[in-house]
Amino acid sequence: MNQNLATSINLTSPRSQVSQGLRITGIVVAGSVFLAVCAHVSIPLWFTPIPLSLQPFGVLLLGLLLRPRLATATLCAYLAEGALGLPVFAPGPLGIAHLLGPTGGYLLAYPAAALLISFLFRRTGRGFASGLACAAVGDFLILVCGALWLAAGMHLQVSAALSIGALPFLPGDALKIAAAAGIATGYRYALRRNR
Repeated sequence: MNQNLATSINLTSPRSQVSQGLRITGIVVAGSVFLAVCAHVSIPLWFTPIPLSLQPFGVLLLGLLLRPRLATATLCAYLAEGALGLPVFAPGPLGIAHLLGPTGGYLLAYPAAALLISFLFRRTGRGFASGLACAAVGDFLILVCGALWLAAGMHLQVSAALSIGALPFLPGDALKIAAAAGIATGYRYALRRNR
């Protein structure tokens, strides 16, 4: 009984709260740095204003690895860093101009996609198949939001926006989905073995 009381006191002590806050801050910063690195692995395409980048892979992986609130906070911090002018987005204009440009719909969908992926993944067996399904749902949300934004911003029909803003990215996104699911399930397996 006394040991349980001591444990509960230690968990709510100011030192443990500071430690927990630093840990969460570290995860958010590391996640946003990881996304910035993924964003700069980017190839411009001649037929669309949307570059091919590893950003969606980063979003999918963070959604699978982090709890829903932490995944959302990480993606919101990433967008805030970009809005403030830090060079965290794919090469192009800095700050708000990037968020209001052709890729804005994709970027603004990231927090919701990470939240959805994390929420769904934690309600499954967290295996490879469920990781694939959850990441695919999140990727679909990103592509649809991006294409709709593109349609509105470029005054295109939705079908035309989908043909330049979603369909060309499906093969690459399938690989990103599989890679994110494989890494996330491998990480969970490694954690279980080390316990």
